[in-house]
Formats: sequence, structure tokens, C-alpha cells
Amino acid sequence: MFGKGLINGLRVTLGHLFEKNITEQYPEQHPELPPRSRCSFELDSEKCTACGICALSCPNRVIKVSSIKNENNRKKLTSYQMELEYCLFCGLCVESCPSKALKNTLDFELSVYSREDTKLTLFKSQEDLV
Repeated sequence: MFGKGLINGLRVTLGHLFEKNITEQYPEQHPELPPRSRCSFELDSEKCTACGICALSCPNRVIKVSSIKNENNRKKLTSYQMELEYCLFCGLCVESCPSKALKNTLDFELSVYSREDTKLTLFKSQEDLV
């Protein structure tokens, strides 16, 4: 029959015409992400033991951990930096952290204007800032 494809196309279009819209008005309305989404990272510097296991487990080697030894001969975290431009967001660093100091956050707005701004500094000790 001539026009059978047109009739089927119109039937599909009319079927979707009365369905609920799924489009979100993004800047005004933020999407609700699942709790296990891997967007950005958060570091609890009090829990971090500066062991460097997260940096070793990263396949792209984007994590740089700097530490010093304190008077008790224990490592103390001085800086924690990630180069997000090369990060796969695989979550291996979060899984491998023995003290659970590194966590994923739901902050997905990571776009920046320059390449230098893609370096995420999660911790910088106060002695280095002075």
C-alpha cells in the first residue's frame, strides 16, 4: 500500500504526543542523580593517612599526594591534587582508600575555561599557604 510508512510514522508520533515530558530545564532545575554516581571527588584530610594507595591504583596516574613525616614518625598530608582532565572517573581510587577518606560527590559541573583550572586541589596544608 502506498503511504504505509507515513501512516506508521504518524501513529508513532501521535502515540508520543500525549506522554509525559522527560526533558529537564537544566540550569534552573538540577537533575536528581543516583547516589552511586561518580562525578567529582571529596577528601577528608583528617582521615587521610597519606599512604598513596589511591595514587597507585589510578590507571592514568592523575593523583599527586605529598606528605611529610611528623615528630611521631608518621606521615602527615601536605597536599592532594588531581588532574581531572585525564581522570577516567572509574572510582578505583575511592575503592582502594583504606581509611575511606576519598569519596565521590554529586557535583557534575566541572567545566572550566582554561586547562590549568582542571587541576583539582583537594587539600593544601596551611603551612604551605603562608
